[in-house]
Amino acid sequence: MKKLAVLLLLAVAAVLLILAVALVLPLVAGGSAEKGQTVLTLSEVHAEGYPTTLADYEFARLVEERTEGRIKIDVYSGGTLYGEETGSIEALQIGDLAFARVSASPVASYVPALNVIQLPYLYRDGDHMWQVLNSEIGQNMLDEIQASGSGLVGLCYYDAGARNFYTKTPITSVADMAGLKIRLQNNAMMVEMVQLLGGNGVTGIGPNDVYSAIQQGTIDGAENNWPTYESMGDYQVAPYFLLDGHTRVPEILLASEAVLETLDPADVEIIKECAKETQAYEIEQWALREKSSEEKVVSEGVTVTELTPEALAEFQERMAPIYAEYGAGYEDLIEQIQNTGL
Repeated sequence: MKKLAVLLLLAVAAVLLILAVALVLPLVAGGSAEKGQTVLTLSEVHAEGYPTTLADYEFARLVEERTEGRIKIDVYSGGTLYGEETGSIEALQIGDLAFARVSASPVASYVPALNVIQLPYLYRDGDHMWQVLNSEIGQNMLDEIQASGSGLVGLCYYDAGARNFYTKTPITSVADMAGLKIRLQNNAMMVEMVQLLGGNGVTGIGPNDVYSAIQQGTIDGAENNWPTYESMGDYQVAPYFLLDGHTRVPEILLASEAVLETLDPADVEIIKECAKETQAYEIEQWALREKSSEEKVVSEGVTVTELTPEALAEFQERMAPIYAEYGAGYEDLIEQIQNTGL
């Protein structure tokens, strides 16, 4: 009798475990929420309300609408599923995740040409960058993501603005960069860039610690886009913003090749079309967020400096060693990019 009771308990536990797994799994790659509907998941590291997150939701809305409810996409923001973007990329590769919005930087390990579009002072302005990304040059790079055998599919580019220096003291020329300790992402090319400008690149400081590091004198400034500068409060301790736009690294909306292969080809085409459509929406949302962030910090006393053409030329000239090192083998591509729109 005792043995029978134990067996019954084990059977009940097994059933409950199966039910729990079925309920807990967030249908990451795909599954049916209701008859005839496939639920896919999109991972986003940015918070709710951020331009890329808003675009993720617009993408999900369009796909559900255009597939007449056959495909539903759940968006998980704030890195709640896989933490950093590299975790999302790995999940895409094994088919545990359907979509992810990531920076172009980690994708460059599969498509080296993507390193080229991150070279400092490559673009004249944001319009120039979009002329490049929406041309055959940009499309070839998206196509190469899948062709590389990475297991990833590049759907479209999103805007992430320009990265600019912000410091405790004003910068109007290369000479003003001398000796400045500038917080950077852990990127060898960016460290070399600051060194070539006469400063010292400092890595290992998380974005949440930049404010205190500037306040305590550990660093003299950092570099980022308008929304981050404003939302992190860094403008309160580094009130001089140099509008130099040294790098413009786009975001990429990725899909899992393994997951797309499980879908009807017609629905895959709809997904690709919807992704392309959301690019304009995201660019618009980014511009609105950039403007509101800039207006806020300026109203609170931030000094914005725009380099003269002569001063900007000196910044660009200092980058020659980086172009020689990181642009080796891509000289023709760099020239194509620089001549786009002229």
